[in-house]
Amino acid sequence: MAAVVRAKASATTSLRRNNKLAYFLLAPGLLWLAIFFVAPILTLVSTSTKVPGMGIGEFDQAWRWANYWDALVATRAQFFRSFIFATIATLIALAIAYPLAYGIAFKSGKYKNILLVLVVAPFFCSFILRVIAWKQILGQEGPLFRLLLDLHLVSATTRLTATAGAVVIGLAYNFLPFMTLPLYSSLERIDPRTLEASGDLYANAWTTFRKVTLPLSMPGVVAGTLLTFIPATGDFVNAEILGNPGTTMLGNVINAQFLNTLNYPLAATLSFILMIAILIIVSVYIRRSGTEELV
Repeated sequence: MAAVVRAKASATTSLRRNNKLAYFLLAPGLLWLAIFFVAPILTLVSTSTKVPGMGIGEFDQAWRWANYWDALVATRAQFFRSFIFATIATLIALAIAYPLAYGIAFKSGKYKNILLVLVVAPFFCSFILRVIAWKQILGQEGPLFRLLLDLHLVSATTRLTATAGAVVIGLAYNFLPFMTLPLYSSLERIDPRTLEASGDLYANAWTTFRKVTLPLSMPGVVAGTLLTFIPATGDFVNAEILGNPGTTMLGNVINAQFLNTLNYPLAATLSFILMIAILIIVSVYIRRSGTEELV
């Protein structure tokens, strides 16, 4: 009996020691979240409820929650435009990245590593420089415009830059690696024998893709679309360089309010609204896709 009591006491002591060790290991991560996530969020909420003070750039805390409705009404066009542009860019990136990831996973052979390096190669260059490069490519002196002009697909007065299409193309291109890598990761895990078994059961290529490949690659599809859609929604660089005043996105408004107008409450309000909207959309999307494991 005494031995059983001692064994239980020893097990309890060991469990407490393990719990203390677990809390100790979690402490740096929890501290990081508190400093760089929770504190900024609380500051954002506090700033969003302020009202203009006596001087320029001065604001008084009034806890005015009506700021959220006023901001949403004032920027509803940019708000919806951001989500529309991000959705279209995500679909374009998916249409390009899926065949690319499939080819790298199953058809590239010894060139697989080289192709993966090429996929991430744009990251070696500044984000802004890549957008400026697209402005030159789409410009009237660029190679793409000259090719289209020679093929009589555009006229000399057509503009490819400063358009909504240019903004969407820039978004799709700049976030394409975020779509390709998760797709490749999921496709690469598929056992080729599974695809061969589908063929042995007299399934054609389309049926095999629809019934086997696509369902097994859904974690990569979900992860890739999220990693593309979320940053594209809040992006302002592409709209600033490739767009015009009629293609302004919510990120441009937030940037201008923070840095130019110095209207910090409005900028904070729009930032918080954008974050909540993305969180809701992402939560619904994950539930509807039936995929909880993203990688």
